[in-house]
Amino acid sequence: MEKINDSDGNPSSSQQTLKGTSRWTTSLENLLEDPEGVKRFREFLKKEFSEENVLFWLACEEFKKMQDKKQMQEKAKEIYMTFLSSKASCQVNVEGQSRLNETILGEPHPLMFQKLQDQIFNLMKYDSYSRFLKSDIFLKHKRAEKQEENSSEAQTVAKRASRIYNT
Repeated sequence: MEKINDSDGNPSSSQQTLKGTSRWTTSLENLLEDPEGVKRFREFLKKEFSEENVLFWLACEEFKKMQDKKQMQEKAKEIYMTFLSSKASCQVNVEGQSRLNETILGEPHPLMFQKLQDQIFNLMKYDSYSRFLKSDIFLKHKRAEKQEENSSEAQTVAKRASRIYNT
């Protein structure tokens, strides 16, 4: 199949993938893959007093990528003390029986927080995420993105017009 390019040599818009807010609306996963999306979602959750959910989810993602056992032990303890302990400063709301016993922190493994992370992900997905998509934070960002897009499209049209008339 041949790629279709516009006159600037870029793939036509039908070939481009969704970006920014358009991509965020397709799934929470896509939102969390975009640093700007995470920033806006955190801003929203902070206003809802539930920022700890996304912070926990991000900490677990970071933890899963760790290789060094000593670093894993330190990070596991940090995650436990910050989010899961009864004395945690940013305690997440997970089911009681799902809470980890502090004794397993000595033998960490990449998926030790997976069940809890999944609970928090589902809480965000079925609760906070839909409200975020209707929030002022999201809608303002979407409008700003659209204005930026319209501005760059106007510049592209002007460039094409100048090429036509200056040949």
